[in-house]
Amino acid sequence: MRIRNIAIFGAAAMAGAIGGSMVGPRPVAAVNRELIEMQRDVTSLLQGQRDLVSQMTQDHTVVKTLVEQSNDNVGKLNSTMSSLQKSVQDVQANSGARLDTMSTQVQGLSDNLEEIKSRLGKLNQQIVDLQNTVQSVDAKISGGAPAATGGASTPYGGSPNPSAATSASNSAPTGAAPSADTLYSNGLRDITSGKYDLARSEFQDYLKYYSDTDLASNAQFYLGEIAYSQKNYPQAVAEYDKVLTSYPKSFKLAPARLKKALANIELGQKATGVRELREVIRRYPGTEEERRARAKLKEMGASVSAAQ
Repeated sequence: MRIRNIAIFGAAAMAGAIGGSMVGPRPVAAVNRELIEMQRDVTSLLQGQRDLVSQMTQDHTVVKTLVEQSNDNVGKLNSTMSSLQKSVQDVQANSGARLDTMSTQVQGLSDNLEEIKSRLGKLNQQIVDLQNTVQSVDAKISGGAPAATGGASTPYGGSPNPSAATSASNSAPTGAAPSADTLYSNGLRDITSGKYDLARSEFQDYLKYYSDTDLASNAQFYLGEIAYSQKNYPQAVAEYDKVLTSYPKSFKLAPARLKKALANIELGQKATGVRELREVIRRYPGTEEERRARAKLKEMGASVSAAQ
């Protein structure tokens, strides 16, 4: 617009000069000089116009280049953010899997300690029984009792001692099943080393033959852990339920209810999972399971209490 005004002004000036020369007589040389100066001014104006157009074209090109570079940078930044978000999600998923594995291993070690304590108790009892037997024999010998000839049957045809025969029959292997200690120890070893199918078979055998022992609830809990580790969440819920319903005095109740809640959440049953997490907080305050339940509810954006 500015250039147009300048051009109009120049044309008007030239027209005025020409008109003035026509109105009054002027020297030819003066008129020619003024025309030459006006031509020079018009030429300068046109050159300025061309320079301005050229500068505007260059500025437009620069701006266009900057916009394209900005778009490229924004695209790269979006790609980087997407990669970072995926990396964070992968780290969170791997961390959760590692925590579950570590939790299983810690529980296995805890059960190993319980088993060792149980064995030590049995060993102490056996030592006490042996000491009592030795004292009884010493008392009989010091009292002049005749040497026992009625022990277990001998190659010479002596009469067998009923108590000795009973003891021998109790200690003799029946071949029906491995011992409870063997089955349980093998199951713990295999679950901590990731041999889930073998561990499942061993814990199932333990429950089949030794369902009334103190460690039966542990074996049942580990069946749930195996199913959870293999992402068979419906089976895991069923196995954890058996711990809660069949072993009301088990010290695995808190972890069983927590893992049942997590399995329900994995199945998409959010309401059921949240309800079970709240039960963990209500029933087992001050435990590690309560802390994990609170953290999971916070992660899900759910309140600790239904009334909140």
